[in-house]
Amino acid sequence: MGSYLTGLPAFLSWLGLSLLLMLGFIVLYVSATPPREIKLIREGNVSAAVCLSGTVLGFVLPLASAMIHGSNLVDFLIWGAIAAAVQLFAYAGIRMTFRRISDDIVEDRMATAVMAASISLAVGVLNAAAMTG
Repeated sequence: MGSYLTGLPAFLSWLGLSLLLMLGFIVLYVSATPPREIKLIREGNVSAAVCLSGTVLGFVLPLASAMIHGSNLVDFLIWGAIAAAVQLFAYAGIRMTFRRISDDIVEDRMATAVMAASISLAVGVLNAAAMTG
């Protein structure tokens, strides 16, 4: 049974750091965006949930790629920071395209939320693929 658990410390290290990075990204993102997504989600705002979910998925896709291709935890941490920066730049682009995105999210307009989430996911997929090179 002991041989099955030899990889457990490495697993816990990689998983723990990835969860910390994800939590840190969520805190950074909701602090940087005007709508109070968590508050809106608690109030039942589906647009806020869709938008935040797309952004988180757009972040964790390249994070997973960095985990697969990374050689050590420091390398993984650096690529995680790059993934966060790319998602924040994507949000800046979305905000420039949809100038009323904050109002649309607060007013629970799904069309804008779905588009923003889709762009965040697409950027995340491209970011993840770029990390394999």
